[in-house]
Amino acid sequence: MEGRCHCGAVRVTTPGPPPNVTECRCSICRRYGALWAYYPVDAVAIEGATETYVWGRRHLAFHRCEVCGCVVAWLPRGAYPECGINARMLEGFDAFAAERIVEEDASI
Repeated sequence: MEGRCHCGAVRVTTPGPPPNVTECRCSICRRYGALWAYYPVDAVAIEGATETYVWGRRHLAFHRCEVCGCVVAWLPRGAYPECGINARMLEGFDAFAAERIVEEDASI
């Protein structure tokens, strides 16, 4: 499955549609409005120039397009095997029809 940011400068490729998405309500994710689809890090490709934002425990780096600012993914900083792709960026993916997991007490 493929996706892109608003301006198209950053492209994301995943092995397929996610079986569900996570609506994380931590202090940053609720502001981003992202719906996270989780994949193994080595199963996704992100192409294009991104800038990162790291905070808190510093174990995740949020990647956003340098041009339009859309948050496309978070990648682990370390040996964690999964990453989060913002499912709202995936072309043809119906985020409203997907099973949604709400993470109320996330602390990243």
